[in-house]
Formats: sequence, structure tokens, C-alpha cells
Amino acid sequence: MTFVLDASTTLAWAFVDEDSETSRVALDRLQEATAVVPVIWLIEVANALLVAERRGRLTADQSARFVEFISGLPIEVDTVGLETVFDRALPLARVLGLSVYDAMYLDLARRDRVPLVTLDRRLADAARRMGVPLLEETVA
Repeated sequence: MTFVLDASTTLAWAFVDEDSETSRVALDRLQEATAVVPVIWLIEVANALLVAERRGRLTADQSARFVEFISGLPIEVDTVGLETVFDRALPLARVLGLSVYDAMYLDLARRDRVPLVTLDRRLADAARRMGVPLLEETVA
């Protein structure tokens, strides 16, 4: 089964204090499934790692090891969403009160008709309102 993986879930794997049942379910699921992410995921994860380095939460070596770790996972980057950001993600963000970044994840899950995994409560609530299943609810 394919699912959309967001940055909040991904980053929970990098920080022990952000570990959660949802993030563990997603990581376990990647043993048998593929995650798909919008292009913005790359930027969000990279930026969060850099901020963590600047705040002393991670070293550059730890960030590099984490990037190596996630690079080895079955994660595919969707580029189609870039073509529809103004037509789909922006209006979705307006209607649901999300950032365009978060709307990109939701739009991808809707477009591909796959579950979304997120630790972001606002995004999870928006997904439920739009009828997009959440990964942790599909395996419970």
C-alpha cells in the first residue's frame, strides 16, 4: 500500500523526544509499502535538520546520517503537484485554513487516493473533513 508521508512524521524519526505511535506505524509500514511525498517535503526536512543543528539538537554528522537513512527508504517524490500548486493546493489551503505546504500533502493524498500520515493535528483534521484516510486509522 502506498501512502503520503509528511515532514512532521519523517522528522519524528530524527528526534527521540518526538517519537510517537503514528511515526512508528509509518516507519514499520515502509517495510512493505512505498511512501510518496510532494517536492516540498525535501525542503521542509532539510530546513528542519538545519534548524536543529543551529539549535544544538543535532550535529551535522547526525543530520547526514539521518539523510542517508531516509534516502534508503522507499520514498518517491511526486513532481506533478508542482504543476497544480496554484490550481489545487492554493485553493485547498484557503478553504481549509492550511498552509500551502500542508495543502500539498493533502492534495497529493486526495489525487492518488491513498492515506496520509501526519503528526500535524490541523492537517489531520483537514484530511478527515475532506474524506482522506489517515494511515494510522487504516491499520488500527
